[in-house]
Amino acid sequence: MNILVLDDEKEIVDLVEVYLKNENYNVFKFYDAKEAIKCMENQKLDFAILDVMMKDIDGFKICKMIRDKGLNFPIIMLTAKIEDKDKIQGLAVRSR
Repeated sequence: MNILVLDDEKEIVDLVEVYLKNENYNVFKFYDAKEAIKCMENQKLDFAILDVMMKDIDGFKICKMIRDKGLNFPIIMLTAKIEDKDKIQGLAVRSR
């Protein structure tokens, strides 16, 4: 299983990678959204873990890009946001 992990905090990505690799997953890790987008275009992914608050392109936009490409794999959003509107936005992301 190929898993994309995107977060601008290196420590988080590296820790998630350790746990996933210990379970024998292939991990594509990125600290930059643009590099993650390139990976999505070139790799078959089965799962993604995305940070919501990225410096360049936020996780909601990345999620929408994934759905707009017709990719239907599960996505977990990493976030410190706690307001209901943010939770609703994350759950509502889909292609148009």
